[in-house]
Formats: sequence, structure tokens, C-alpha cells
Amino acid sequence: MTSTTRLTVAQALVRFLAAQYTERDGVRQRLIGATWGIFGHGNVAGLGQALIEYGDDMPYHQGRNEQSMVHAAIGYARQSNRLSTHAVTTSIGPGATNLVTGAALATINHLPVLLLPGDTFATRVADPVLQQLEVPHAGDISVNDSLRPVSRYFDRVTRPEALIPAALQAMRVLTDPVETGAVTLALPQDVQAEAYDWPEEFFAERTWVVRRPGADPTELAEAVTAIRSARRPLIIAGGGVHHSRAEEALAEFAQTTGIPVASTQAGKGSLRWDHPQDVGGVGHTGTATANELARQADLVIGVGTRYTDFTTASHTLFSGDGVRFLNLNIAPFDGHKLAGQPLVADASSGLAELTAALRMHDHRVTESYADEYRLDKDRWEYRVDAAYEADEPDVRPTQPQVLGALDALVDESDVIINAAGSLPGDLHKLWRARSRDQYHLEYGYSCMGYEIPAAIGVKMAAPERNVWALVGDGTYLMMPTEIVTAVQEGVAIKMVLIQNHGYASIGGLSESVGGERFGTAYRYRSEDGTYTGAPLPVDLAANAASLGMRVLRAKTVSDLREALAQARAADTPTCVYVETETADTVSGAPPAQAWWDVPVAETATRPSAVKARELYDRHVSTRRRHL
Repeated sequence: MTSTTRLTVAQALVRFLAAQYTERDGVRQRLIGATWGIFGHGNVAGLGQALIEYGDDMPYHQGRNEQSMVHAAIGYARQSNRLSTHAVTTSIGPGATNLVTGAALATINHLPVLLLPGDTFATRVADPVLQQLEVPHAGDISVNDSLRPVSRYFDRVTRPEALIPAALQAMRVLTDPVETGAVTLALPQDVQAEAYDWPEEFFAERTWVVRRPGADPTELAEAVTAIRSARRPLIIAGGGVHHSRAEEALAEFAQTTGIPVASTQAGKGSLRWDHPQDVGGVGHTGTATANELARQADLVIGVGTRYTDFTTASHTLFSGDGVRFLNLNIAPFDGHKLAGQPLVADASSGLAELTAALRMHDHRVTESYADEYRLDKDRWEYRVDAAYEADEPDVRPTQPQVLGALDALVDESDVIINAAGSLPGDLHKLWRARSRDQYHLEYGYSCMGYEIPAAIGVKMAAPERNVWALVGDGTYLMMPTEIVTAVQEGVAIKMVLIQNHGYASIGGLSESVGGERFGTAYRYRSEDGTYTGAPLPVDLAANAASLGMRVLRAKTVSDLREALAQARAADTPTCVYVETETADTVSGAPPAQAWWDVPVAETATRPSAVKARELYDRHVSTRRRHL
């Protein structure tokens, strides 16, 4: 006879989650390392009580915003190579809908996170409950259904016994390297508190093996043929290289063949910046070296990349005659993009197989091609040096000079986190990544507000590392609240808060498309009704200090260098606050080296928009569909 244990649904779920593990390459670790939560009537008596009941088995973290709790869990998951993540529980109503943005970020970036929102009564005895959405044409819809399109798996547990298959399916998706993303189990508040006799087998330890599938022999042979016939091949390293821990396999492949390696935002750091085959970022925010190689490439070898429009320069970058694509990707969906020749396999396994096969043929690119890209790379590094250089240490720095001061301070153990604004462009072009996981750029969703909570998650996953959240004023104003969490938990993140009084990135984009920087400055209204008055007297440094963070103000380049060094040595959450010069007054990073398609008004009377449309039409004419 099967033995059972009587527990509530919430208690059973917590016990189940505490017994789940992953294993890859013989290394085993816990799948759900902790649970974040903000409690309300939809989860306080269910999951809240269960987390108290089993606090020794499931650590709990208190958050301030539901979206930012998801960001923290995602930061933890990425730093843990997708082998471990956190769960997030919320009440019903706004607590649940606040999860949507974080869920979209997780799913777009293929990063696992488990969402456990409370839901309305399954029995419907108390309809409508507080915060319930009533849908006249469908009684089974709640606000949690807004999570369906941004979740890789969604289930509503309306009966206790339904938890068993739902929980198992949730773990399957979280640990599947192809399917992983946000997983949502909506939990009606009455069901959470309902008791059931659970089979003990449900709580047994389970180990989910994360697969490393090899390549199909036919696809592998075709890939080898394509590489051997290429004169100017180029590798595009995407985030899949990091997820697979394929950095060493990529380095060996590049060294063996001499093929240069460009990187997407997610893939940067796949090779160290000073590796002979590394040519920097590719696409709209990429380097001149990588983008010129992309324009002339006859074979583009994508490794773990989704080929977003920033990478392809909106399909204008890969313009060589007869250019072909070879896509090594664990997901068939991405392997077939750009009419590419797919090589469906784990990045590490696939690269190792390609390297072995090409060694048999002693294949390597020509020395003239290698000399060409190395010389171009050296030229680009001179431009990086020029952008970083600060000849006058007693003046306000530019944004690239802020990065240069940080670049001169850190070593390979530091982690740099960013997501949105003008910083991603500067970082992709200029940052010299020293280790496989130093460069943490969330650019799949480019979500303002990600940086601070993600830094907390990364620091929790790697407490021995110095973790830097690089934050612009626009991003800071979106979501500074998790500073309180960092202070409460003693998570010693470092924050570089850059004040330039507005949305600098969108301001520049607005100007380029005829929008005249409309609505992008943080200024008072002028007499003409526009936001062109004096800068607002907002003191973000004082705000960060009021939330409990130590704040170091830096007015000059010299101040900045000293403040960064103090912050790096600090063992408490520390902010370096600096106001920067704009690109209008002091030279900054090199401009975009490739186009990005942001449609411009087809009809307009203002000269700026008319001129922008003329330039847009010229760029559109260079777009190429790879069929």
C-alpha cells in the first residue's frame, strides 16, 4: 500500500520544489534555490504559511516589487548557467499582473523562472473576490491568463491532485534547454489551503538531467563541407554559448580554424577581448571590425544566436554576394533562421564535433584573412582607448570615460550588469570582457529596471564576486526599490548611477528619425509647452541614500576613479553617483557602425522628419531577404 502524507497544496508544492535537482556534466545542484514573495490575501494563508512550515527546506526572500523579484530570480538563473533558479509567489490582482514584464524577459532570453501567482477561488463561492477580473463571456478567466503568452508553460491548479502532473511538467520545461523560460502555475487561493493525502513518492528527490545532444551525422558532414568551402567565414557567438558553457569549445574551434568570432550582446565574453580571434560586438551596436567582416562574409556561422534585428542590422548587414548561413543551435526554430543550414545540437557538443572533423582535414582560413581582421581589430582598440582616455582629470566625465575608469579597475572576477538606455551601445562597442560571465547584458527584452534586482540575484548566486549594476537615471527612476532588499539582505552590490537628465538613448534615436528629442529630457516645461526648460532638481543620490545605500558622489574624473575603488572594496551595498557630459559637448563612443530599422514618418512637414525619411529610404533599399 502506498504511504501518504496529508498536507495542503501549498505545503506539498514547497516540499516538492525543495527536492528537485539538475545535473549536467556530472555536476548536481538544486533546481529551485529559494522563493521570493510579496504576500496578500491570494497567497498569505497558502504559500506564505507553507514557507513558514518548511523554512528549513526552502529559503525565502522578501521583495518590494513583483516585477523586480522576477528580475532577481532571472539574474540568479543566468549566473547559475540556467541550472538553478528561484520561484516567485504573489497575491492575486496587481501582484500577479506585475509578473508579466519579468515573465516576458525570461522567456525571450530563454532563462528559467518559476512563477506562482495566487488566483481567485476555484470553487467560486466568493465571486467576485477583491481584485478579481470579471469576464462576462468566460467564467474561467482571471488576470493570470495574461501570463499565458509570455510563459513557456502555464497551468491553473484547480484541484489538489492536479498539482502532481502540473508540477512535474513545470520542472520538465524549466530544465529543457530548448523550451526553458517563464513557467507559471496559477494557484487559486482556496486550493492552496486545501488538504490532500499525497503519495510519498511525490516528495522523493528527482534529478533532471540537462541534455547535451550531439549533431546529426548528415548535418555535421554538410556543415564541414560548408566551412571548408568558405573563403571569408565569420562566427556569430550568441547567448547559447554561455548557456551551454561552450566558451572553451568555441575558443578551441576558433584557434583550430582561425575563423574570427563576433558576438551579440548576449554572447559577448564568449572569448576574452584579447583572444586573437575575437573581433568584438556585431550589429547596430557592434564594432567597425566585426561589421565590416559581416558585410564581406561568404559564410556566417551562428552559434546559439536568435539573429535579432540588432544583430542583423535589420537585415542589411550580411550583404556579401552568395552569403550563406550555418546555424549551430540546440533549438531547431533558431537553426533554420535566415534560410540557414541547420546544425541542431548543444553548442559545446556541436563545436567539439566540428573541431574534430575539421582537424582531420587540417582546415584553416588563409593567413591573409587572419592578418586582415587582426589589423582591423588593432585599429578598433585605438578607438576604444581614445573614447576611454581622460586627459583632464578635473572635469566632468563622458559616459565612455566612466566605463574607462571602471575598465581600468576591474579584473576577471567582476560582473557588469546592464539592460537599457545608451549604455548597451557603449558597452557592446567598448567593454573589454575578461571572463566568460563578466558581461551580463539583458538585451533580448532591454528592460529598464532590470539592473538593480538582477545584480542582487547574481550576487546571491556568486557571493564571492564584485557585481556592478550600471544604471542610467531613466532606468533608476523606473525601479530603485530593490535597493531596500539589498540593504536588508546584506547583499553588497555596487551601483554606478549615471545622471544625464533624461532618456539619452531614445533622445538620440528621436533626433535621428525626425522626432527632435520630443519628450526625452527631464526638464521643466518652457513657455512654449515643451520640456526644454531647466533640468529638474532631482537628487537621485539622495534618493539612493534614503533607501539605505552608501552613496559616493563623483564630480570629476579623479573623483570617479577614487569612488569606484572605494565601492569595489566595500562590503555593503554602495552607489557611485556621477553626472556625465553629453555627446554634444565632449567626444563619446564611436557612432553606430550599422543601421537599425525604426520606421520614419512617410509624410511630414517638419524639415527634420523629411530629411530623416530620405535617409531611411536609402537604408531600406539595402535590406536583403535571405531565402
